[in-house]
Amino acid sequence: MSLYSFYRISKPSPDKVPADKVGDVYKSLRRRTFWGATVAYSLYYVCRLSLSVVKQPIIDSEVLTAGQLGLIGSALLFVYAVGKFMNGFIADYCNIRRFMATGLAVSAVINLIMGVLGFMHGAAGFAGIVLFFSFAILWGINGWMQSMGSPPGIINLSRWFPLKKRGTYYGIFSASPYLGEFLSFIVIGAVVGTFGWQSGFIFSAVAGLVGTAVILFFVNDTPESKGLPSVQELSSEDLRKEDTMKTAQVQKLVLKHPGIWIISASSAFVYITKYAVAGWGVLFLQKEKMFSIEAASQIIAFSAVFGVLGTVLAGWLSDTVFKGDRIKPAILSGLLSFLSLAMFLFSGGSYILNIVYVSVFSLTIGVLYCIVGGLMAVDIVPRKATGAALGIVGISSYIAAGIQDIASGYLIEGNMQHAEEVADAVYNFTPVSIFWLAAALIAFLLPVLNWKKMMKRDA
Repeated sequence: MSLYSFYRISKPSPDKVPADKVGDVYKSLRRRTFWGATVAYSLYYVCRLSLSVVKQPIIDSEVLTAGQLGLIGSALLFVYAVGKFMNGFIADYCNIRRFMATGLAVSAVINLIMGVLGFMHGAAGFAGIVLFFSFAILWGINGWMQSMGSPPGIINLSRWFPLKKRGTYYGIFSASPYLGEFLSFIVIGAVVGTFGWQSGFIFSAVAGLVGTAVILFFVNDTPESKGLPSVQELSSEDLRKEDTMKTAQVQKLVLKHPGIWIISASSAFVYITKYAVAGWGVLFLQKEKMFSIEAASQIIAFSAVFGVLGTVLAGWLSDTVFKGDRIKPAILSGLLSFLSLAMFLFSGGSYILNIVYVSVFSLTIGVLYCIVGGLMAVDIVPRKATGAALGIVGISSYIAAGIQDIASGYLIEGNMQHAEEVADAVYNFTPVSIFWLAAALIAFLLPVLNWKKMMKRDA
């Protein structure tokens, strides 16, 4: 069997489900596919955020510097940006079960290799520059594997869900990254604190392999491949003109849609702020506010919990309260995320207060992330081009996130007063905090100033 045959979208099954059982079988398979993809994508994030948790122990052990870690982190994000764009287009043609499982399995293996290399470095003491280049290459490859998670995860919504329910379920699916963040910062943080930073990568590898098994066991490709009618027939939806066109033609229409590019620009700044807190929040809390690694990890983990609430709330609110209007909750959440991030960055506060700051930020940026980073794009394109639309949004978002990782790393390192012991260095986070806050402001202003183009429905 060729790679093309293995990964291409499933053909309709010749064995049809009896008419009296279609409803029950459809709901059962739809439920299994949705929850399987959602749980698995949260474990994708465990394999992506392992580096964020171990930054401070690596810096304190003088294995790598903050600048080097920023470059390593950006390698994933830049490759992810290109990969999400390309894999978004490719996934429209693919078997989402096999496609998604492949990415997570390889990502798990990469985390395992990085953990082993970390132990080898400690035992053999080979040059830090060797570890830097090894980590950068491996983390870049991980970026490509990670880009194979989101497109099939969201395409499953287009293939299995009617339009009237897509916003609600998209909101739930979009909460999976925050569940992954919570697991990463709580569980990996505890593992690293007990067994060392290398063990963080090992645990992430185990989580990734568990997620791969979940995909293979629960996720299905299309209703037709299981002997069911198409989702349009099942939900009695009228066919749009684009539904009868070839996938490549529909994707070209999406590329010309001005609303997609406005959404992409707005999403880019959302991702700068989201990844700034997720990637550097633990270090910021340790060095600026003097929390332990356990306490700092717990604070960021709490933000992930509220991020889940934000994304779920976004889909439900926009579908039910605002009757499909995405811009009103986006405006409100953008303003609140800006204000709460400012409080987190420029005020002191206790452990509890910092949990409140990052939780409000994560709740509101979760709404903005869900609506601007995906739901608006999904709304204005036909089902056949869901992956392409998210690929366009994804490449701008993750290029911006990658630039953020490099800029943040060097802004932190360049404004640090060095001491004899790296662990005793004094950090000045003001420049990088201004950078993060400016991105949050632009992320809020772009939807406000361009709401008419962003609400345009027809490609």
